[in-house]
Amino acid sequence: MNIADFNRVEFLAGAATLDSIPYFDLPEFAFVGRSNVGKSSLINALVNSKIARVSNTPGRTQQINFFKIANSFILADLPGYGYAKVSKETKKNWNTLIINYLRGRVNLRRVFLLIDSRHGYKETDADILKFLSENAVSFETILTKIDKEPNPNIEAIEAKNQTIAAAYPKILAVSSESKQGIEELKKEIIKAVEF
Repeated sequence: MNIADFNRVEFLAGAATLDSIPYFDLPEFAFVGRSNVGKSSLINALVNSKIARVSNTPGRTQQINFFKIANSFILADLPGYGYAKVSKETKKNWNTLIINYLRGRVNLRRVFLLIDSRHGYKETDADILKFLSENAVSFETILTKIDKEPNPNIEAIEAKNQTIAAAYPKILAVSSESKQGIEELKKEIIKAVEF
């Protein structure tokens, strides 16, 4: 498998409820983060296509969207959490969907936790960090929007990750616009697929 294979992408399914999540006999990589952190934009940058729906309005991804890459692995775009302008019931349903997916997915190879580089970890990230830690779901932090100001305090985020057993020590920094860090992320995924 090589970097060019990321261009061979296919939308497989969207699942808004736990019992509608399909099973795939391939390694999976989940992208999770606050609403408007840039999950769909990052997936589009990875596959060099506008396959994932992007919006300036937070909360547009309302289900788990699955994309197959080169018949080799699956990317899962999860709904954003922490978005205030939806009902409590909708927010609860999204959170339940995210948590049950992350808890019960046998083929889940890596969770990528996306954090806006301008803001770092926020209060709204506390629940997902607690869940990942308590359930021993390992994750790798990706700082998004790295090309924007102000520059991130990567050291503070690394220090926080050192206190979380489930966190990979390495932090990736990416920009979907400038493509900074995208190739490094692709290589990280390929390594995990071939492991």
